[in-house]
Amino acid sequence: MPKVLIIDDEKNIRDTLREILEFEKYKVDEAKDGEDGIEKIVINKYDVILCDIKMPKMDGLQVIQKAKELQQDVQFIMISAFGTIEMAVEATKKGAFDFIPKPPDLNRLLLSVRNALDKKELVSETKKLRQKISKIEDIIGESKAISQVKESIEKVGPTEARVLITGPNGSGKELVAKWIHQRSARASGSLVEVNCAAIPSELIESELFGHEKGSFTSAHKQRIGKFEQANGGTLFLDEIGDMSLSAQAKVLRALQENKIVRVGGDKEISVDVRVIAATNKNLKEEINKKNFREDLYHRIGVILIKVPPLNQRKEDIPSLVDKFLQDIALEYGNAKKEITKEAYKLLQEYDWTGNVRELRNVVERLIIMSSESTMINDEVVKKYL
Repeated sequence: MPKVLIIDDEKNIRDTLREILEFEKYKVDEAKDGEDGIEKIVINKYDVILCDIKMPKMDGLQVIQKAKELQQDVQFIMISAFGTIEMAVEATKKGAFDFIPKPPDLNRLLLSVRNALDKKELVSETKKLRQKISKIEDIIGESKAISQVKESIEKVGPTEARVLITGPNGSGKELVAKWIHQRSARASGSLVEVNCAAIPSELIESELFGHEKGSFTSAHKQRIGKFEQANGGTLFLDEIGDMSLSAQAKVLRALQENKIVRVGGDKEISVDVRVIAATNKNLKEEINKKNFREDLYHRIGVILIKVPPLNQRKEDIPSLVDKFLQDIALEYGNAKKEITKEAYKLLQEYDWTGNVRELRNVVERLIIMSSESTMINDEVVKKYL
């Protein structure tokens, strides 16, 4: 349900607007002046704000400027009995969506609210699309451990060498694979990802190599596999240690001959694919347990890159937290929160068994649970860590 805030020092105006908006199924809050409105904006997230211009303590133009710093995506509709062209232009410059004179035409106001909501949704979708097509995230940190990873990426990226990335869950193996692809001559091609642990063993071969129509019960049409999709680019086999032995044998053959055969087919298809693999398992131990083929290990492990757990690079935590505060603020359309030195210290002392992924989740939790403040302090961290 869309959430609307009415900021106006005239109670009868607030009552009238609330009645019509609630009738249209909007959730409505009220504020009696600009300062009261800002206090509510700090605590709550609104889709549209209806705001008077002439008010005591803080006028509407001051409110819109402050509010836009707190909630970038919120849409303002300014309402005033003293409207002039100059005032309307000034409000628009500060980010107002519309300017409506008092007493407001309720039909026009409802139309403006609906259009403002449409614009907010469009802005949010545009941001998401921009984030998807923008360059990949940086590898954050300057510790010795992560600097060695960055150095390895710079050296191996431009080559055609196969790479095996190891490290615990949540440490950033997928990001390393993306940077290797980005640094390669194949960067203009596709980076196709396969999570080997998420695909049932009976389906992994079809996922990797594709299948012909009728090759098994649910094969109603021909399917192109990941190897063919990655032709001319890079195939990222995440959690390769969980791949079945039969699939391992076919992957080994594909790497040896640069050819694949679809499930249920007999035609060999040439593929030009660079393979990057990743695992959180010790593959040498898996080889001893007969769970992983030693010949495949040597095929995929030309270059080995070990991504360190977060507990081995705690000096990078402040930089990571700062990046997450910025990213999450952009994602939520809010102003970036700050964090105290004491809070940073607590985060650096914590045992991060879930690594970078867990740290980001905690930062998001702290942002949400400290919504009434622009600062995250040590008390908040102790409470929600």
